[in-house]
Amino acid sequence: MYTYIWNKYLPVIRILLKKSAAGDQLLPLNREDFERAGSGRKAGYKFTIEFSQGKVSNVISGSELASQLATVMMEDAATVAVLKTGSFQVILNTKFQIAVKNTTPQPIEANIEE
Repeated sequence: MYTYIWNKYLPVIRILLKKSAAGDQLLPLNREDFERAGSGRKAGYKFTIEFSQGKVSNVISGSELASQLATVMMEDAATVAVLKTGSFQVILNTKFQIAVKNTTPQPIEANIEE
């Protein structure tokens, strides 16, 4: 039901995944796309998908919207290649904005004085 919408946004989401190494990224979505495709629910949708080493690492089965986005992302080889580089969160808020966060732990540089 939402697959065609996510396919439309996928190239931009992939770019935001790459840019997220430098900081959190935000993508406003077209609310009407989702309201026309969905059950007419106008209160908004929200979810968080966590990716770790190229795989979904949290339970998203309760959200058809999140499940379909994850499926579209995992079926795209270029997106999977980016996801395999670390840990990411893809968050949809009630304002129909996708936030992309790189949550890959940064190596701790030891300052050892001898």
